[in-house]
Amino acid sequence: MIRRLFIILEMIKFEHTVFAMPFALMSAVIAADGIPAWRTLGWIVVAMVGARSAAMAFNRIADRHIDSKNPRTATRAIPAGLVSVASAWVFTIACAGIFVLAAGMLNRLALMLSPVALFVILGYSYTKRFTSWSHLVLGLSLGIAPVGAWIAVRGEFDLAPIVLAACVMLWTAGFDVIYSLQDVEFDRKMGLFSLPKVLGEARALFVSRLMHTAMLGLLVWFGILTGVSVIYWVGIGFVLLFIVYEHSLVSPTDLSRVNAAFFTMNGCVSIAMFIFTLVDVLAR
Repeated sequence: MIRRLFIILEMIKFEHTVFAMPFALMSAVIAADGIPAWRTLGWIVVAMVGARSAAMAFNRIADRHIDSKNPRTATRAIPAGLVSVASAWVFTIACAGIFVLAAGMLNRLALMLSPVALFVILGYSYTKRFTSWSHLVLGLSLGIAPVGAWIAVRGEFDLAPIVLAACVMLWTAGFDVIYSLQDVEFDRKMGLFSLPKVLGEARALFVSRLMHTAMLGLLVWFGILTGVSVIYWVGIGFVLLFIVYEHSLVSPTDLSRVNAAFFTMNGCVSIAMFIFTLVDVLAR
């Protein structure tokens, strides 16, 4: 059972929770003007883990036939026979149930919106079959997180978390474009859609840079809306450095460092932004 659990956690890339979780916590800290009540914070984390795990497991189910034909993904758990489709379905349904339960434990609005969130994060898995802008749908799936965290704390919508959601959406879409460079030829062969396939590698990287530039602008707007101080702005400076370095790692003719650009640098972006925001709020 323990071995199977580790296989499933590897299948859903559990460590990639580091992308959206810090932005959700960042939103919660701003919404609470400090550290939220531990009960609220705990259920936010449970909701985040449940939603992301359900989305990733469902993605592996939906893409299992495609993954089996791609040399890069053929060793994933389902195509390789390490996890059965039935087991993946049980895991997906259980995680979705945990997400809905956590939303209900937070407040009524969070519970009411939980099916909408599930529709978006599960529906993403099919978008690459019909649109080159699936990167933005993936971004929206992660961008839901800071809005959900804000609602968890305050029980209402506001402009600030929507701006942060747009920021996360463009940031995610930008690095997903970089990641998808690995599969351009496969996408062409299978009739799948992506920006690198439609625009070519060089132009797709340019669009990725534009997305990340807009992301930085939205971080600035979020800071203005929420009245942050100098510590937050220093955090944006670090994020800028990470983004610039991320794009320096990849070129249309050299994809050898895609994983470093994708995981390491973007993990640094989210964690750094959360830490600087937290310190900024606690220092007020």
